[in-house]
Amino acid sequence: MEIIVYGVINSVILSLMALGFTLVYSIARMPNFAHGALYITTGYLAWLFMNSFMSLPYPVAVVLAIGITAAIGALIYRFVMIRIRGMEISEIIATYAIGLAILEGLRWGGLRGMTFTLPPFIAGSTTILGVSVDYQRLVIVGIGLATFAALYLFTHFNRVGLALRGIAQDERAAMMLGIDSDMTAIISLALGSGLAGLAAILLLPLGNIIVEVGYNVLIFAIAVSVIGGLGSWAGTILASFIIGFAQILTEAFLSSHYQMVVALLAIIITLLIKPSGIFGKQKELEERV
Repeated sequence: MEIIVYGVINSVILSLMALGFTLVYSIARMPNFAHGALYITTGYLAWLFMNSFMSLPYPVAVVLAIGITAAIGALIYRFVMIRIRGMEISEIIATYAIGLAILEGLRWGGLRGMTFTLPPFIAGSTTILGVSVDYQRLVIVGIGLATFAALYLFTHFNRVGLALRGIAQDERAAMMLGIDSDMTAIISLALGSGLAGLAAILLLPLGNIIVEVGYNVLIFAIAVSVIGGLGSWAGTILASFIIGFAQILTEAFLSSHYQMVVALLAIIITLLIKPSGIFGKQKELEERV
């Protein structure tokens, strides 16, 4: 029962980590390798707002931190990515360089050690199916499911969300109908960055705010997206459960130190067997010359 309960929780955690990365790629066809840096930035900003001279209440600090991170994502596209959009290698290099600059800038600015933490939303724990689970993890599952539902409703019943879906499905046809491709890309970067920030606010109370976590989150987001199929939301959720349960089983029978190895092996195996991922729509190479 412990494997089942914590397998579900870990799967939802991985889904939250990868959701923003998947959303940006599905709409703008752009791999945002600054995803992990934006994740850590949100947590650090929230900590600063609560512990600096401002001493803001936790809810206000959280909203401000997520809002600033979303704005950073929009600015990244407006001033950098708009100039190289469509150049796949340049997009990867640029976003990774931006993420690296942010993370190492935070380290240089003092984000070192284990002194930076966020408080849990609700302290304490309870028992589910005979397994002890802290309330913060239950909050993560609840808000995670609510986020998935809200995104579905937004992209199916909201005018802006429908425009984003239109660009994701057929950019040229959507542009012929008057949808601004650059504006939808800005919105997708802002929304994806905000989702990375939301994940940070939910998950960082389980540990410390350190630079290395940003790199780990990026690797997990890439692993989930590659296995599920780049740009596929259904694939992201399914891949999260595959990796999530694989990590819990690895921790139960081997050691928690192998969790990152599981994610990397999953990427390699997927690329060997089905390069486009489980629900990927990319054309696979059938013959090499």
